[in-house]
Amino acid sequence: MSDVFSMPDGFRLLPGRLSRAEQVSLIDAVIAAQDATPFWRPTMPRTGQPLSVMMTNFGDLGWVTDKARGYRYEPAHPETGQAWQAIPPLLQQLWQELADYPASPEACLVNWYAPDSRMGMHVDWDEEATDAAVISISLGDKARFRLGGPTRGGKTASMVLSSGDVVVLGGGARRCYHGVDRIYPGTSTLLPKEFFPGGGRINLTMRRVKRSEKSEL
Repeated sequence: MSDVFSMPDGFRLLPGRLSRAEQVSLIDAVIAAQDATPFWRPTMPRTGQPLSVMMTNFGDLGWVTDKARGYRYEPAHPETGQAWQAIPPLLQQLWQELADYPASPEACLVNWYAPDSRMGMHVDWDEEATDAAVISISLGDKARFRLGGPTRGGKTASMVLSSGDVVVLGGGARRCYHGVDRIYPGTSTLLPKEFFPGGGRINLTMRRVKRSEKSEL
C-alpha cells in the first residue's frame, strides 16, 4: 500500500485567484452585513459545545447549528431574525466560472477564525445538492488546510492557504474530510483591526443547498 496521499478527483487549488482589490471588496461586504446579520458563535449538536470560529452567512439560506436542532440551513439569522444579505456579485461570478453547476449558489458561510481557532476534520454533507461543488475563499491570515479521503482517519495532505486563494471541492473531493489545523497570526494586513480585533482569517464557503433539476438531465 502506498504511503503517498493521492489528491482526490475534483480538488482544485487556485493560489492568488483574487486580487487585493477584490479581497478588500469582499471584506467590505462582510463588514456591511454586520448590522443585520452579525457574527455569532454557534454550538455543536447535543453537547452544546461552542465552536472556535464565529459565523455569519450571505445568501437565501445560511448554515447554522445549535444544541437543540443541530446542523441545518435557515433563511434568517438565528439571533436577530434578519434575512441574510445577498451573496456579493464577485462571489456569484466566481461560482459561475468555477462551479460547473447549472444553478446559482444559495448559501455562503462566513467563518471568522481568530488566531487560536481551528476546524476539525469534517465533510460538508448537510446539503441536498451534494452533486454541486463547494467553493472556498481565503481572506486574511494564512491557514494550514488539511485534506483527507472519504473516510475518517486515513492519509491526509496539508497545505498553507494565503489570502486570495480559492479552493474547489467537487467530484470525489466533495465527499472528502477536510479541516483547518492552525492560523498563522500577523501574516496579512487585510482585516481592519477596528472590525476584527486580533486579526485572523475570514473564510467564505459557497454552497448550493437544493438540488437543481437541470443537474439530473
